[in-house]
Amino acid sequence: MKKIFFGALISLGMLALTGCQCDTKQAGCEADFSQYTQDLPFQMPNVARPTFANTERSIMEFGGVGDGVTLNTEAFSKAMKEMSAQGGGHLIVPQGVWFTGPITFENNIDLQLRDGAVILFTGDYNAYPIVDCYFEGLKTRRCLAPLNANGKENIAITGFGTIDGNGGAWRWVKKSKLTSAQWKEHLSRGGCTDEKGSIWFPTEAIRDAYNRADMNVVRGVETEEDWLAIRDYLRPVLLDFSYCKNILLEGVCFQNSPAWNLHPFMSENIIVNNVMVINPWYSQNGDGIDVESCKNVIIANSKFDVGDDAICVKSGKDEDGRALKTPCENVVVDGCAVYHGHGGFVVGSEMSSGVKNVSVSNCMFLGTDVGLRFKSKRGRGGVVENIHIRNINMIDIPTDCILFDLHYSGMSASEEKALGLQKGGNLENIPAVDETTPQFKDIYISDIVCQGCDRAMYFNGIPEMPITNINVSNARIKANYGMTLNHSQGITISDIQLTLPEGEEPISTFNVKNLTVNGKTIE
Repeated sequence: MKKIFFGALISLGMLALTGCQCDTKQAGCEADFSQYTQDLPFQMPNVARPTFANTERSIMEFGGVGDGVTLNTEAFSKAMKEMSAQGGGHLIVPQGVWFTGPITFENNIDLQLRDGAVILFTGDYNAYPIVDCYFEGLKTRRCLAPLNANGKENIAITGFGTIDGNGGAWRWVKKSKLTSAQWKEHLSRGGCTDEKGSIWFPTEAIRDAYNRADMNVVRGVETEEDWLAIRDYLRPVLLDFSYCKNILLEGVCFQNSPAWNLHPFMSENIIVNNVMVINPWYSQNGDGIDVESCKNVIIANSKFDVGDDAICVKSGKDEDGRALKTPCENVVVDGCAVYHGHGGFVVGSEMSSGVKNVSVSNCMFLGTDVGLRFKSKRGRGGVVENIHIRNINMIDIPTDCILFDLHYSGMSASEEKALGLQKGGNLENIPAVDETTPQFKDIYISDIVCQGCDRAMYFNGIPEMPITNINVSNARIKANYGMTLNHSQGITISDIQLTLPEGEEPISTFNVKNLTVNGKTIE
């Protein structure tokens, strides 16, 4: 192995003091979150936790039974409506297994799970009405989310229990992602496979709709009868809070979602603190949290172990996304750990209304496919800007420590790597810049330690709109390959140490302008 130094090497002792160490904030319930919005490189108002009436009522008062068998859908509905009408308060879920259909939130309700409480959602597709919504950035219809709210204020899920979305009842699974024993276990459930025997589906209806779908959206569905025919396929996210204000998720474990796990959409004043988000690593579209077109968001002290992107910022997709005219802005991520996931922190690929004013600090990515992942493609549009990332520790990253990819294929970086997919690098037939052209600029990344990745950095822009003004400083990266930069300009890399195999080139470029490494311009 050899070490390649770009700039002065600082001691490992100094690294321990100045970079990549999570600070000492308590990971429990915090009364005041103002510390997260102080000294930011952009203006962001304080986000206060919602307040609730002192009233406490148990779900058992509304007919709930926590025996794991009794369906509690009506009990939760009655409790939400009655308590909200009386001014709200804390709806207590005691120890037990509370089997239920969808829970629809009303104003001023804190759903509080006590020690030993498990909310388990039914796998009966008929329990979930088909509703209008946005999924993966597109305006469409899906089954109602197990946890859902629309246009509500002051809502919370808190406590120490677990919420399980029963995702295995909905998800198809690729054989390539499973061990032989896991594949046999799925086959033993019944269901069916595709013609090649490479994908398992819970039902034939899901398989048939899958064959008609384009990126999870089935085209040509017009009548209500047509929608009902593919209901099995329309797996929901676990939590969908849309057009809401003053949201708190704290202390609870969210797991096993049918699709994405947590999806706040077009909402503001959101606190996600000290939660755990878990999905099987093989789960299709098993994202951790997707904050879409939201404003004033804090994600702190939380852990993610999921099957797709872990902490993701979005703002709609293509024409549907641009029509929202609502960027995702003022987002703080602090003190989080990510285990499995296609990316530790991710922007895109649905970012058509733009993303701006984001701070990510004091996080650990421990075996994620990619560390920092920025992705989009022609047709999206949108501007991603003013992103600030610092103090990030990574180990065992199978692909890229830092990735900017404006040629997103829809696959994970590991899947692209396995296929040897080559992207970009073409200066012919360059399209004109218009509203569909995505733009990434003004992004600042500092104090990074990555002990083990395949490639240190991959910047793969588009020639008509290069990735612009990206600043990476104080990075210590051990990798198999160095840095590859395509279609980029105004890139500043300072105080970086690469540890690479003997003979490996530290940097390669194509169509790059104004690249500076430790004050030296590289042509």
